[in-house]
Formats: sequence, C-alpha cells, structure tokens
Amino acid sequence: MPDDFERMWSDLAPIGRSAASGGYFRQPFTAPEEELRSWFVEQCSARGLRVETDGFGNVAAWWDAGAGDGVLTGSHLDSVLDGGAYDGPLGVVSALAAADLLRSRGFVPARPIGVSVFVEEEGSRFGLACLGSRLATGAVAWERARELTDRDGVALGDLVGDVVAGGTSALLDGVGTFVELHVEQGRDLVDRGAAVGVASGIWPHGRYRFEFAGAANHAGTTRMEDRVDPMLTYAFTALGANKQARLAGQRATFGRVEVTPNGTNAVPSLVRAWLDARCATEAGLDELVAAIAAQSSDRAARDGTTLTVTAESVSPAVAFDPALAAAVAADHEGGDWPVIPTQAGHDAGILSAAGIPTAMLFVRNPTGVSHSPAEHAEIADCLVGVSALADTLERLAR
Repeated sequence: MPDDFERMWSDLAPIGRSAASGGYFRQPFTAPEEELRSWFVEQCSARGLRVETDGFGNVAAWWDAGAGDGVLTGSHLDSVLDGGAYDGPLGVVSALAAADLLRSRGFVPARPIGVSVFVEEEGSRFGLACLGSRLATGAVAWERARELTDRDGVALGDLVGDVVAGGTSALLDGVGTFVELHVEQGRDLVDRGAAVGVASGIWPHGRYRFEFAGAANHAGTTRMEDRVDPMLTYAFTALGANKQARLAGQRATFGRVEVTPNGTNAVPSLVRAWLDARCATEAGLDELVAAIAAQSSDRAARDGTTLTVTAESVSPAVAFDPALAAAVAADHEGGDWPVIPTQAGHDAGILSAAGIPTAMLFVRNPTGVSHSPAEHAEIADCLVGVSALADTLERLAR
C-alpha cells in the first residue's frame, strides 16, 4: 500500500540532513538527491502511476485517465546549501497524497493527472535556478546548460550523459495546466491567519556576478595607504546594496563570496560576489541593479580596483493566469483563499512563461523563515494543503 502523508514525510526527513546544523544538503546529482528521486519513483510505482523521465533528470508520473491535455502538479526535491526540509519536497509529497485523496473520494478524472519532480530548481550546484524546468520547456538550450560547472569545476554535461537526441525534452508534451504547491517563504499567510493561499505572481529577479580585481600583497608589510584591496570595494558594495534596497522597498542580497587567494595573511587579488536582486517591477529591478553597480564603480575608482558585473540569470515578472487563480481560490468552506504575490522563484514561473496555464498554492509557514533549517510548516496545515491541492486537481480534471 502507498504511504500516507505523514509516513512519507517521516521517510524523507533523514535524507541529506546535516547532523551538525539540522539543515539539508540535497544538491542535484548527489547521493541524497538521487536517493530522493529513487524514493519518488518507488512511490509512483506503488500507486500504479506511469513514470516518464527525460535526459536532464526531470521525472513525471501519470495517472492515466480520461483524455485530452493533462493536469500536472509537483515541485522539486533538491535544496539550497544547508536548507530547510519543506522547500520543494512538500509539493512532491503533497501531490502524491492528493492523488491518494482523490482516489479515496472515488473521483475518476476526465483528464490525466501527473506528478512531477524538476531537477536543480534551487540552482545551488550549477548556478542557474529552475534549470530542470528551463530545459524541459526549452527556455535554456542544452548547448548552454551542458557547459555550466559547479564549484569543483564539474560540468553538467559530464553528469548528464543520456540526453535525448537534439538536447530536448518531451516531458511536458500534452500538459494543459500546472499546479505547484509550496511552503510559503514569508509571513503573509501568518499575518492573515490563513493556512493556505494562492499565488498571483512572482516578482522579477536576477543573479549578478560582481568581480572586484585588485593586487595581492602582504597583510603585514603593506601600508594601508599602499593597498589595492578589492575586499574594501566589495564591503562598500554590500553595504550600499542594502541601503539602496531598503530605500526602494525591494530586495538585494550578497549571499555568496569567493576570495583569491583566500589567505588570512594576504591582501586579496580578486573577490567574486553574487548579488541576488528582486523587485516588484522589471523597471525597478533594472534601476536597483544599475544603482548598486554605479555606486560600486565609483568606489572602485577610489580604491584603485576594477569592477566587472555579469548578469548570470534574470527572470522577468510572472503573472499567473488571473482567472485560474481566482477559480482555485474561490468557494471553499470558510471562504475564499487569499491571493498573494511571492518574491521567490519557482518552476511554476518557468512553465507559466512557456505558455502553460499555471497556478500555485502556498502552505503557511509559522516561522516565515526559508532557505534555512528553521523553515517549518505544521502537519495540520500541510494536511489542509493536501486537501486544497486535491480540490484544485478535481476542479481542473473533471
């Protein structure tokens, strides 16, 4: 018999978990992530679902019923470095549990229902978020993706060797609608006192590599006034980005830094830092990044360093189908579910941009914390989410 939600959640809890921090390390194409994918395939087989894979590592399992375009749900199983348990896996486990709930209701779909897992959603290994869904939709060409490397210099193309001819995926062929359930990565639902919400859209966001070049030198013998120190330029840039984002009411984060030569007793020659910027509008995003870069360039001129800024990925604003969002949110016991925006990127945004009508459900996160071991959702709210997803799938697959 297939496992129920709580049993499935318990089975996943130890996989990829750090004993030191309690956080998760489930990077794509590593043992923990591959164990999770194997678990997913086993769960799908136990339910009699037909499993499909593409050469990129994406998986979809189908409840073949009815005819016409299918309704696909699901999420991802990979994590950020030292991440939380719920970001991604909650949507996968809830999708399997929702299919079970529909069957227990005696529901017979008029359209196929699928459960999916997209690989490398976080971009924690190869630097490009939603990589699996971008490859599945053709938003990113395999010729580009195969050259992406991780921090150890391993190329994606060396890990993924069985890509279909032409470097394309047929996994989304015949998908008419996509619904992703996700833990909320903020406190909107907490403030509203609601267990479940529906997404209206996703803020535009991007990742930008800032490279500050200077001159390596001795930490003891080099006078402060004689240094060409890129770390100073970076530090000023990080503080400036914080101020610019606060003044604009937007988001700017430097969360990853690499230093060369990275010695305690040496002035560095190079600092690479990655800016994550998110804004309510695309124009606002352009203005914020331009302001940060301009301020940083001015500082570099004073420090004698140089600055190069490279946009590694930029995702435009996503507005989910408003009619679909309204239909998903409406007419539930206790009233309509709230419709709220999100500042986090998701595979749902990639599928929506590819022209697939898409909706998202959020489950309340009492801490409001995400991408951290403190990320959480109460089991009672998770079960409400399962029921909400089942209701949504039933509406869409009648």
